[in-house]
Amino acid sequence: MRILNLTQGTPEWHAARAKYFTASEAPIMMGDSKRIKRTELLSLKFTGDEKEYSDWVQKNLFDKGHALEASARPIAESIIGEELYPATAVCDEDYLLASFDGITMDDRIIWEHKQWNEEKASTVQSGQCPVEDAFQVQQQLLVSGAEKCLYMVSDGTENRCVHLWLLPNEKDQQFILAGWQQFAEDLKNYQPEPKANEVVGQAPKTLPALHIEVKGMVTASNLQEFRNHASTVFKGISTDLDTDQDFADAEKTVKWCKEVEERLSAAKAHALSQTQSIDELFKTIDDISQEARGKRLQLEKQVKARKSEIREEIAMEAAKAMTDHIEQINQTLAGIVRMPAIPTNFAGVMKGKRTVASLRDAVNTELARAKIEANQIADKIRINLETLRTATAGYETLFSDTQALVLKDGDDLRAAITARIAEHREAEEKRKQEEEQLQEEAQRFGEQVDRDCERAQKSHIQPANPSISQVSSPSTRRRRPCDAVIIGTIATQFRVNESTVIEWLMDMDLQSASKALASNF
Repeated sequence: MRILNLTQGTPEWHAARAKYFTASEAPIMMGDSKRIKRTELLSLKFTGDEKEYSDWVQKNLFDKGHALEASARPIAESIIGEELYPATAVCDEDYLLASFDGITMDDRIIWEHKQWNEEKASTVQSGQCPVEDAFQVQQQLLVSGAEKCLYMVSDGTENRCVHLWLLPNEKDQQFILAGWQQFAEDLKNYQPEPKANEVVGQAPKTLPALHIEVKGMVTASNLQEFRNHASTVFKGISTDLDTDQDFADAEKTVKWCKEVEERLSAAKAHALSQTQSIDELFKTIDDISQEARGKRLQLEKQVKARKSEIREEIAMEAAKAMTDHIEQINQTLAGIVRMPAIPTNFAGVMKGKRTVASLRDAVNTELARAKIEANQIADKIRINLETLRTATAGYETLFSDTQALVLKDGDDLRAAITARIAEHREAEEKRKQEEEQLQEEAQRFGEQVDRDCERAQKSHIQPANPSISQVSSPSTRRRRPCDAVIIGTIATQFRVNESTVIEWLMDMDLQSASKALASNF
């Protein structure tokens, strides 16, 4: 950790924050912030507009909390039993930054203070750190190397003050590192979109007032001009729906068409109150009303259908981007193994989102989360492949299930390798002992055969060994040795391998051999 000689809140401090990935930005980067979206953070980092960035940070993260830290600090110091000092530091690799509300002189303990909030206070009282602050604290612990963090929610008084101790979580910290790595990649490929103004729907221009007077007959009316004007307006209504502006215009136009229908209905009712039915007048009014209604229903249907299409398009684009990302990782694994499927929930994160911009932000954040998870798994696979390469040298045939092995945690993989090699060595040792025992038995048996044959030749009598004598009584016959012993004995005698002996035995003419042995004795 390297302490920066900066005072929190100064322009120099804001400028330094703009150059690093900060702890307060970690929840935003991970998509857990309620205040700002991940895509907005990408835009701020891309533009490097220090003033705009600092204004947001100052307003949303610092001004509300700094005023209470001074009064809350003595409470924290009494809990810790040591003095606390505000500080700003960067990690040894010089790309992560953390600002500490307080840190002890020996850097063992840090303090993070949040303004009193009933929801946060309730979460702390349950023994949990609020989700939107968890990654911030873990990055602070990562940068500082501190043993623990005192996380506190208060209004600066002991009456409304709750706290808990948080320890470094290696899994969360690795997730943060992988998250910033993916964020840096997204920032490198970031293409800013034109800054969107607030979308306000626009309906067609107001139609002229419809004037009708009847006295038994139509005495005055601009109905035909009204109809011609209305038809022109209806034909000019766009039904192409792609942007948030298009949707806002369409929804406003739907309401406008409904108002036209209501006005025409009122005009018809007014005419009816003045005279008897006049077919031409009412038919014209009905035609215009029907045209307005038709356009309204068409737009309503298209709005619903196009919104569904856009949701599908956004989800499919994200799914393809995830597939491409996985394939890029697979190419780095040299065809030895492949990445497992990474679950995504693009449909789920789009629920409740009403604008195209919010849909894209939610899906892009979920895509980034899935890419981060994939990158972490890929890193683990690469480490495990190297472990397999070095730790299984000479025993590669024992580890044909590489695809399953590389997905294990490092400790579990090393334990599996050690156990599997130990079992193999034990089995090999047992096999060698059995082979040596068989060879010893075969050698002793062969030596006995040699001695029996030698005595038989000298005395011209049948040898005592039952394997080469013709025994007349079952009571004098010894137990027949097993096939392996016979084969092993012959192999030892003639110094050949067992397969050669088996070929000899298969080629033997046993009947001729029996007659030859009988004639010798």
